[in-house]
Amino acid sequence: MSTWPLSVADIGANTNELIELAANLLSKSTHRRVVFTEIYRGKRRIKTVDELEESTALPRTRVLDAGKSLAVHNIVRQTKVMGRTAYEKIDFYQNNRTKILGLAASSYALEKYPTKRKPHFIGKSLDIRVDEFRVKLNQVDVKFITIDDIDSFVEVKKIVRGTEFVEIPEKQFKEGVAKILGEIGDFKDWGGEISDLYSSNIVLANLRRRVAFAFKGPGTKGSLTPGKLGKNGDQIQRLVESPADIYIIQYWMDIKESVISQFEKLIQLKSYFTRRKLWYGIIDGYDSARLIKAYPEAFSFSAEYTNPKD
Repeated sequence: MSTWPLSVADIGANTNELIELAANLLSKSTHRRVVFTEIYRGKRRIKTVDELEESTALPRTRVLDAGKSLAVHNIVRQTKVMGRTAYEKIDFYQNNRTKILGLAASSYALEKYPTKRKPHFIGKSLDIRVDEFRVKLNQVDVKFITIDDIDSFVEVKKIVRGTEFVEIPEKQFKEGVAKILGEIGDFKDWGGEISDLYSSNIVLANLRRRVAFAFKGPGTKGSLTPGKLGKNGDQIQRLVESPADIYIIQYWMDIKESVISQFEKLIQLKSYFTRRKLWYGIIDGYDSARLIKAYPEAFSFSAEYTNPKD
């Protein structure tokens, strides 16, 4: 586990990360939690190992082990008092001790605690702004693509973008895309999935790359908004967690601007933290219809179809 030097700049920029690191460390050891609690209890700034041994009723070896771990991770400062090992409070952790101990005691709360790498969802909307993380444009390498940019879907270029949607089951559309990409197997949905389809066979700019898809079929009605993507409105976030190069959201009708905006911000953050070039795009109902018409055998469709717009 990495340590965090506690400069003022680091604390200001990484408050939640530091709290999460401390809570995670305490959650894995009862004696660390006890020693941390005792060090930060009361007004005294420094406590010796002898005092901690007495007040916690822990064996000396346990106190030393816990103190060393806390010091190594810069959660306390190790010092000396009359030649005896002691530990000193750090103001940041003193001010946040209640929150840290609460998170350490709840694995669910710790998992949901928002950090830069785990943006926080509030209800059905994403509470995140890229500028909060001081992301500079020269530190982000992302590109928005359309279905026409993907070499693997080259036949789509022969089909004019029309004004009709095609209503087919999500599973059928997903299997059709898998066939086009040369994927085999049974792609069943399950609650913990990150993406609906993952492949390393897609070709973009003449190179094979990794792609993660999120599909939404006719079971979802009306225009696609962030709140309709996943039970908790978090499907975009889960999609971007996939170890891919290309991320695509597909829907059988129209996709609202709010989806694209949220999608773009998360891709920018992933590019910033991974220092990799990433591509992202959408396939709305009109482009879904083009894909079906361009590859009728993959979707078990006749090339001729007529479906009125919903």
